[in-house]
Amino acid sequence: MSEFETVEVNEVPAGAEVLDVREDYEWNEGHAAGARHIPMSEIPLRLGELDPDEDTYVICRTGGRSAQVAAFLVGQGYTAFNVAGGSGAWLEAGLPMESENGQEPTVR
Repeated sequence: MSEFETVEVNEVPAGAEVLDVREDYEWNEGHAAGARHIPMSEIPLRLGELDPDEDTYVICRTGGRSAQVAAFLVGQGYTAFNVAGGSGAWLEAGLPMESENGQEPTVR
């Protein structure tokens, strides 16, 4: 695994490429507004959907899966950052969220 940097949710720049690597059911309940969704298990197959020249901020529920994906991406030549605390910290910080189920966004 390659080295990557971890950033706090409030350090993610506005308009940044946020990659949510949680499962579909987690994504549907709530995710960072404007984020891209690629479940962790699909990253190797869908790597071409990511821009290696753009900073990617990887997020999951609490930071474990996103750390693994950030390390993988850095190993593949991408610039990736792990978002500390994940979607739970994003929600707690009051940052914009969306859901796909028509309900108030939540993280569990």
